Amino acid sequence: MADYQNPQQEPGSERRLLIVVVLTFVVLIASQALLKKYMPPPPEPQNKSVQTQPTTTPPPSAPTATAAHVSSTTITKQASTESETVIENDLYKITFTNRGAQVKSWILKKFDNDAQNGPLELVHSAAAQKFGFPLSLWTYDETLRNRLSSALYVASNEGNLTAPATITFEYADQDLVIRKTFRFDHTYVLNVETSVVYKGTEIFAPPAWPAGFGDQVTPASYAAAGIDYHNDASTERSGYIFFPTYVTRLGVKAISGGNTIKGPFEWAGTGDQYFTAIFIPNDPASAAMVTLHNSMEIPQKPGLNPIGAGSKDTANVDLLGAAVGNLRGPTTERMYVGPKELAVLDAVPVPTIKNDSPDLRGIVNFGWWGILSRPLFLWLKWTYNHIVHNWGWAIVIQTFIITVLLLPLRITQMKSMLKMQRIQPQIKNIQEKYKKYTLRDPRKAKMQEEISALYKTEGVNPAGGCLPLLIQFPFLIAYYRMLGVALELRHAHWLWITDLSAADWVLPLLMVVSMVVMQRMTPQAGMDPAQQKMMTVMMPLMMGFIFFKLAAGLNLYYTESNLISIAQQAVMNRTKLGREMREMMEKRARKKEK
Repeated sequence: MADYQNPQQEPGSERRLLIVVVLTFVVLIASQALLKKYMPPPPEPQNKSVQTQPTTTPPPSAPTATAAHVSSTTITKQASTESETVIENDLYKITFTNRGAQVKSWILKKFDNDAQNGPLELVHSAAAQKFGFPLSLWTYDETLRNRLSSALYVASNEGNLTAPATITFEYADQDLVIRKTFRFDHTYVLNVETSVVYKGTEIFAPPAWPAGFGDQVTPASYAAAGIDYHNDASTERSGYIFFPTYVTRLGVKAISGGNTIKGPFEWAGTGDQYFTAIFIPNDPASAAMVTLHNSMEIPQKPGLNPIGAGSKDTANVDLLGAAVGNLRGPTTERMYVGPKELAVLDAVPVPTIKNDSPDLRGIVNFGWWGILSRPLFLWLKWTYNHIVHNWGWAIVIQTFIITVLLLPLRITQMKSMLKMQRIQPQIKNIQEKYKKYTLRDPRKAKMQEEISALYKTEGVNPAGGCLPLLIQFPFLIAYYRMLGVALELRHAHWLWITDLSAADWVLPLLMVVSMVVMQRMTPQAGMDPAQQKMMTVMMPLMMGFIFFKLAAGLNLYYTESNLISIAQQAVMNRTKLGREMREMMEKRARKKEK
């Protein structure tokens, strides 16, 4: 019987098996390479809001200033859906949207809106829809500017955050890389870092506050807006005080949209009467500000729905904004968004200011007489904090003290008027004597010599009646300016008044009546009785017209000043000096009637 061999023991079988195994392994390796090259890759797990694909743009995490240093590959970053992030502390509640990585709501918790039915919304929603939201990026190229504001950024955080907090927004496509980082603490100040690389080159795209504030509801509130910046190297001088003026203030008419103001400046931004958005560059020498100026139709009265643009119920108003950043690369700066409250602004350090107070106090515009206005305000605030806890009564107390302190000047003025009244007949005789000569006649000069000699003999100073008024004038203007910028008066109540910063018709009416009474009680030296009667009516009416739309706090000050002056004049009219003046005035009136 033939022997059968075990196949596993067949000569050469082990070698053939080895060859088969090696060939199989080679085929597997080759097939894997062919599949990877020609077959589509399996889908990779994706983040719900981020899409990635190879591109040739620079990395968003570290953009550089020139194309020579930009990496050749990166990852496109773009969110798939719009989302919001809310950052909140005791002072504000800020709502970011990742569309444009900008602010859609900026609520100040400690301040009421104009209707006093909720907290103040600082974003002017109607204007922002047309001209841009806060912390959007501004570029000279409008098309690119729209891309920056409409792109869906990838946010590092979503939902609600409590300060201190940091949020970063990133966006990248084939030719654009953007990064925006905002850091918040317990104050009104936030840190801002932005960079934009377009087609491989870092471009100037500063953060902006583009279009007014949410507390602007009337044409007058828009007119109070402006753009200010602080230049530590300024050599300007103020008009009356001759102190250096380091703050440049641009009114509405001096601002053109898209104009660039180059540094150095330590802070710059826009604001209205009571609130401001100020940028504080880390490098003042490299900073630049773009001024923004637009216009918009609004209702003449809040809440009114006009038929259309151009209607008599509408008004065309100016909207101001500002964008501040570094001309030479990525922008790193701080930003103050909040009230023009002196105590708060004094607490914001600006170490780059060397020749002025190193803080933001210059934002509050006390005017030329700020050297008086600021102490007056601090005194008023001390009265509020330590005595009455009501701004209306604080004004009443301060006005009473100021009026009483100015009483000696009023007495001096009255004495000077009396002396002038005594020598009026003699002056009139001298004038009659030289009436026939013309002004060019040399003999006319002798008239002034005789009048001057009479003044010297009688001890009369012709400016004696005006000098007390000139001394009082700076205090009156300083007080006027101080009350006009005092944020604390906004929505402050006093008796029937619900807002001392708004107009009130009762106080102007009382002021007119008090002025009429005071004019009738005060002897006017050298004035014809008929002229005095006319001034008794015309002057109060003119002042009433001027003050009718001014703040109730200002009207309270002037009305009370008049009432106290009436009481003072009533007492002075009973003195020997006052009786003599009245008798002389009555004597002149009788002569005039004859």
